[in-house]
Amino acid sequence: MRIRFKGWMFVIMAVGMVAVGCKSSKIDPFPPSGAVKGWQKTSDTRTYAAKDLYQYIDGDAEQYVSAGVIRTSTSDYKYNGQLEATVDVHQMSDAVGARKIMDKGQTSDAKTVPVGDAGLAYSQSVVFRKGPYLVRIVAYESSPAAQEALLALAHGIEARL
Repeated sequence: MRIRFKGWMFVIMAVGMVAVGCKSSKIDPFPPSGAVKGWQKTSDTRTYAAKDLYQYIDGDAEQYVSAGVIRTSTSDYKYNGQLEATVDVHQMSDAVGARKIMDKGQTSDAKTVPVGDAGLAYSQSVVFRKGPYLVRIVAYESSPAAQEALLALAHGIEARL
């Protein structure tokens, strides 16, 4: 009887450990309002599974799907009540897919910036990758402080990945 009880206890503990190990930790990469100085989150986060990505990225979704995108989440932000930006976080199946998309989109006016595993800044955007994540932050206008502000938001997102 004692052996049988110990056996069942072992099975219950093993199942419990597997269940805990299988829980997917859902990462929320979007900093709440005020978490990054000057930035306010101005929309709810919208998420698209790979099969629905065409609804968000019209005409360009296939390159993300072929690179292994699992899901894309997006949210809008405003800096100091003026500069508006959209943040897209693409979760890929692996870091290779994130690198593939980032490298394909790189143009000659890109400036390397220290964020994530690799980062690029343009006049109105910052793109970086960290592990299986590809993050694209695009401002709707250019201003003297835009690139610095976008980079600050990029670091805030990086810290949450």
